[in-house]
Amino acid sequence: MGHGMEKMEKNMGEKTKKKTGQKNMTRGKYGIGNQKPERRKEAGRPGNRKPEYGTGAERPGNRKPEYGTGAERPGNRKPEYRKGAERPGNRKPEYGTGAERLGNRKTEYGAGAERMGRREPERRKDAGRGENRKPDQEKRRGAFQGNGYAGKTGTEREPGFYAGNKAAKSAGKKICRAFGDCGGCQLLGVPYEEQLAIKKRETAKLLKPYVKLEGMIGMEEPEHYRNKVNAAFTHGRDGKPLSGVYKEGTHYIIPVEECMLENKKADEIIASIRELVPSFKIKIYDEDSEYGLLRHVMVRVAPATGEIMVVLVLASPILPSKNNFVKALLKRHPEITTIVVNVNDRKTSMVLGDREQVIYGKGYIEDVLCGITFKISPRSFYQVNSVQTGKLYGKAMEYAGLTGKETVLDAYCGIGTIGMVAAAKAKKVIGVELNRDAVKDAVVNARKNKISNIAFYQKDAGEFMVQLAEQRENIDVVFMDPPRTGSDEVFLESLARLKPKKVVYVSCNPETLARDLGVLVKKGYRVVKGVGVDMFPFCSHVETIVLLQRGNS
Repeated sequence: MGHGMEKMEKNMGEKTKKKTGQKNMTRGKYGIGNQKPERRKEAGRPGNRKPEYGTGAERPGNRKPEYGTGAERPGNRKPEYRKGAERPGNRKPEYGTGAERLGNRKTEYGAGAERMGRREPERRKDAGRGENRKPDQEKRRGAFQGNGYAGKTGTEREPGFYAGNKAAKSAGKKICRAFGDCGGCQLLGVPYEEQLAIKKRETAKLLKPYVKLEGMIGMEEPEHYRNKVNAAFTHGRDGKPLSGVYKEGTHYIIPVEECMLENKKADEIIASIRELVPSFKIKIYDEDSEYGLLRHVMVRVAPATGEIMVVLVLASPILPSKNNFVKALLKRHPEITTIVVNVNDRKTSMVLGDREQVIYGKGYIEDVLCGITFKISPRSFYQVNSVQTGKLYGKAMEYAGLTGKETVLDAYCGIGTIGMVAAAKAKKVIGVELNRDAVKDAVVNARKNKISNIAFYQKDAGEFMVQLAEQRENIDVVFMDPPRTGSDEVFLESLARLKPKKVVYVSCNPETLARDLGVLVKKGYRVVKGVGVDMFPFCSHVETIVLLQRGNS
């Protein structure tokens, strides 16, 4: 009877466990019955650490053994990340100063890189002058520093006096709602004559050890001068398309309907595209989801000829209702002469991709500068301020003092603008450029203008000059117009070996210009004169032309 009751109680206990959903709680060698019996002695144990982990290895709530000091703990950063590396909400470790942070710009963007609709992308020393080059990633100190400009990292820095000038800030905000966000007009709200004075003072300060600056050449009408406009597209909370510029230092788009720097007609065309997109079911590209089609719109206007190019930057080569869309756009803007689809299907900060399809017109526009006709393709480098470019090249020719007997080298020649202007007054011109597309355009431009005394080479400028020196080629004048990073040791050393009588240095960054002048002076050159040209009114950038001569010649 006792055994029967014992057995009954045991059965009732098991039934109760089944009803309550409890597992078999039989205790064994591997702990309380929740692990597989096939596990070996060295296998993990429930809630315990793995056997390969040594002292301080992973325990519940502890860090993994391979993690060093300050490595991952719950809520902490990953072990492979160095000081300042990724923490929740922080930046990735491989990113340097000013690199991508959450909501910030992508890493390909260096200090002062291209922001939509504002300035040209940084040109690497080896990039040539193609329109679709990667911005320079190098950290630089910026355009200016001192009394006029704040000590802020990045080429596009805000003027110091201006940063503290509440009246100027207030005036700038009244002029443009995007002021202070897009980063394009640091001097907006400052009278134009005062802008020129600031740029002259700060440029002269940087170049004082080498030359006295003659002045700063300004514009008579310093508004709506940009002949190229880039607009990044997104959609608002209501789903409607928006276009504008990236907020400075981020990939957040500031809506801009019109800009006092941009060509008015270009702004009107972009506005029309915003209105047409929904009716043609064209989806706006989203960077986060990588879903959608339309990424950017670029409009280039040739002031001298009136020709207009529209470039639709798409994530796919297929444009819905392509023909009808073109008809609708041309109906609104019959002045458009060509429309090009550029395909950029990469996860990249670059505006333009490598593939293009002409869907209307000839695929390029032509402009006239200094009496020469230039072909401008979607990716061609062409100065955005045509009026000031004419003044810039005119001053460069004046400094060169060509008589028709000289052999001239145009380094970093791009599509051949400076070289072809010089060809009319020189015996022979040689142009060298690394960017293949730019060289192709240069050759076409020379043929179009029937210029027979110029030749173009697709090579690195520094290496090419070394070859010329080894061949004992006699070069009388060198025009050099390097990127914002300035020249490099190879180029400057080869220039010294080539020993041209004159060097006309066109610079878009006074700081790197001052650095390079110091090198050339040590190599036997003296700086004769220099002048500034305001290519970018209301912005902190400035172009400078300097003449150097060898020895006492």
